[in-house]
Amino acid sequence: MEWFQSFFAQYGTLLAQGTWDTIVMTFVSTLFAYVIGIPLGVLVVVTASDGLRPHHALNTVLGWIVNIGRSIPFIILLVALIPFTRWVVGTSLGVPGAIVPLVISAAPFVARMVEQSLREVDGGLVEAAQSFGASSWQIVCKVLLHEGLPSLIRGVSITFITLFGYSAMAGTVGAGGLGDIAIRYGYQRYQNDVMFATIIILIVLVQIVQTAGDHLAFKLDKRNR
Repeated sequence: MEWFQSFFAQYGTLLAQGTWDTIVMTFVSTLFAYVIGIPLGVLVVVTASDGLRPHHALNTVLGWIVNIGRSIPFIILLVALIPFTRWVVGTSLGVPGAIVPLVISAAPFVARMVEQSLREVDGGLVEAAQSFGASSWQIVCKVLLHEGLPSLIRGVSITFITLFGYSAMAGTVGAGGLGDIAIRYGYQRYQNDVMFATIIILIVLVQIVQTAGDHLAFKLDKRNR
């Protein structure tokens, strides 16, 4: 008991700040990744050969953009984007410096998840909306996105958890958060207790996010009513 009290007295503030930094960078990155990824995923579905507005050339270009973005390992992308990150936010360090590469890395991943969610929507609903004279915009908003909402919510949970892992990698270049603490104290200073503490905090955060996402998706799924 005394050891725990001594540990938290010494590292409690540090871990609390690292946890907050990790949550902020992950939440903001997820938000902006979906701002980019949802329109991109919708365009991929709409311009597909069986989509609402087939356009082979545009669909091919979008597919290449998404695939290229997903094929680059995050740690390489993180280093390669340092000049761009500095240009956008003025620094490549701390939480602001981590958000830019996290967004760019996650957006293509989100686009594919959105595409998958929309393709799961019953085609009969789309045909019914078309028979009633609904426009492509109305079908996208009121049919595809609305009916695919439970799957989209699950996708948010997966993206959020994935970015938790990416944010830890961002600690290798001084991006802050729990990853930075684990590297500085656990790896460079051989303080295994601090490293284990960061691992436990990350596990708890992941469980909270996953449970909340599953619960919300279950509530929104019409099949469970």
